[in-house]
Amino acid sequence: MQDRTDREKYNELSGKIQYLNKKYEDAEPEITDHEYDLLMQELKKIEKEHPEYITEDSPSQKAGAPVKRKAGVTVTHDVPMLSIQDVFSKEEVVSWIREVRERHPDALFDVEQKIDGLSMSLRYENGMLVLAETRGDGLIGEDVTLNARVIPDVLEKISDGGSFLEVRGEVYMKHEDFDRVNAEQELYGGKVFANPRNCAAGTLRQLDPEMTEKRGLSLFVFNVQKAGHELMVSHAEGLKILRSMGMATVPSKLCTYEEEILSEIDRIGEKRGELGYDIDGAVVKIDQIAYRDDFPAGSKYSAGHIAYKYPPEEKETVIRDIEISIGMTGRVNPTAVFDPIRLCGTTVSRATLHNQDFIKNLHIGIGDTVVVYKSGEIIPKIKNSVPEKRPPGTHDYELPDRCPVCGGPIVREDGMADMRCINPGCPAQLERHLINFVGRDAMDIKGFGEEIAISLIRAGFIKDVSDIFHLKEHRDELIGQKLIGLEKSTDKLLAAIEKSKNNEPWRLLAGLAILNVGKASAKAIMNYFSSFEGLAAANEEELQSVPDIGSVTAAAIFSFFSSEDNKKLLSRLKEAGLRMESSTVKTTGELAGKTYAVTGDVFHFKNREELAGFIEAHGGKCAGSVSRKTAALINNDPGSPSGKNKKARELGIPIITEEEFMESLEMEGKK
Repeated sequence: MQDRTDREKYNELSGKIQYLNKKYEDAEPEITDHEYDLLMQELKKIEKEHPEYITEDSPSQKAGAPVKRKAGVTVTHDVPMLSIQDVFSKEEVVSWIREVRERHPDALFDVEQKIDGLSMSLRYENGMLVLAETRGDGLIGEDVTLNARVIPDVLEKISDGGSFLEVRGEVYMKHEDFDRVNAEQELYGGKVFANPRNCAAGTLRQLDPEMTEKRGLSLFVFNVQKAGHELMVSHAEGLKILRSMGMATVPSKLCTYEEEILSEIDRIGEKRGELGYDIDGAVVKIDQIAYRDDFPAGSKYSAGHIAYKYPPEEKETVIRDIEISIGMTGRVNPTAVFDPIRLCGTTVSRATLHNQDFIKNLHIGIGDTVVVYKSGEIIPKIKNSVPEKRPPGTHDYELPDRCPVCGGPIVREDGMADMRCINPGCPAQLERHLINFVGRDAMDIKGFGEEIAISLIRAGFIKDVSDIFHLKEHRDELIGQKLIGLEKSTDKLLAAIEKSKNNEPWRLLAGLAILNVGKASAKAIMNYFSSFEGLAAANEEELQSVPDIGSVTAAAIFSFFSSEDNKKLLSRLKEAGLRMESSTVKTTGELAGKTYAVTGDVFHFKNREELAGFIEAHGGKCAGSVSRKTAALINNDPGSPSGKNKKARELGIPIITEEEFMESLEMEGKK
């Protein structure tokens, strides 16, 4: 029983890490490097106790991300571009140093910054750059030579490099370049990058070298991969020779004693906030290159190196103001405004304070010093306040009892942490409600952006969401006031509004701003009740019969449909022609507990989204990727070389056609 439990835990952890690796590869990390490292440590601990669990596909056995075919072609590395083994304590550093010294008492060590960027190798033949390649999976990378040539730190030609030289470095983005790129992206409505590392990775893989050059990348060379004897004796001497050629090499220091090594690690850590680029650790390397192969660290890691990883970056700052905004359900959202600080490559000056309990528990007030960190290296969060730095007269902040927008009462419901404005006519609620209602996860009305929504409310054309469907009656006025744009833009939006009336009812439900009812829960509810009439007639007990709907959400739904104002709103929406009855059947349980993935063309359904809805209607779930939890991959071309097919085969997941899926569903129904 214990082995089964360990196996389940291992499979779950392995699947989670693989998912996080994919998000990292797509430049959309969901957790911090530190949190990821802790998960990997836990996985390795289980593998140490159960080595029989380890396969070639285990996350611990892979050096990097799969190659992405976005620029150039794939290439096989002359020298594998492996990772560096991480350690998280000074004791581990000392233990490793002593292990090296036991075999080689004269060993020296180089300590250098671990640049937070994207690894790339440069190959020179007869002094000319002939190839630049990304790390990829450690064995096969991506040819990015054209883009590398426009990076100022990459030399096209070198002297004294011999007939062949290959070096490895880290492509990164300086803070000033990152801030400039994000400012431009925001100005022109493009994607704003989460951090410099993600921006550097996306920029190096651009198909257009001009864009790569415009954004501005930098490079630090940190290793000689392959070269003549002179460059392959001492790491420190090798970097020195590279610098004499004009290459930008990573800042490093040659050390002899343990205390000197630990002191340099501390010095780098203390200075990282002052650097013009991001680092996430300090690398300790055996200087004598010939000694390194005596200390292999497995197929994933290069020999003779370790990387000390610093804990997540935190900084103190002073709160100068606390702003209050009102959400679409009336929720009061307090936000701390503090002196700007730099965290994980970006400047931040705001963080949510959640609710009154959070403020009280952390003793936060205007003028207080607080410690801020980034969750997932993206979202700024307040960790704690610093009581000893509280100025005289400062007190814990109290949320107002009146809405700052409409002046209506703010109340705290029994058992709830949040406070809400209970005035249904609050303009702030209407603005947030309308923006949510027309958004992608609700009615998905193309072209109905936030600015248009606010303009229409403030001009008096929209007093509740049902007014959206009467805007066509005011076409000439809208064009005259240019609230949407000129005639063509106005007609295009009005047509999109008209088209949205045919949406599946779950989209309408998701847009009604009912507490805890978003896209996923709205789908489940409408699959279960199939019509607004049936939903409106349900009591709280019946509502809790819907999968994943608890007592709090059930109470919120019941309260919404019991309100006379909401009944009138729904009546107006029905009169406007919106669909109130689902085309899908009531959820059945044949596929309960099963998750499917879908890829390729479909024949029995209009599109893959309709097939996904069919699966959900029968109690199953439809995922966007294949994992160990997938019951089957539905693909009408099981033999295709698609990524999902390959993943399914690697994991032993069945690949079935639509016909086979429908047959299996029929068999489940007969059980």
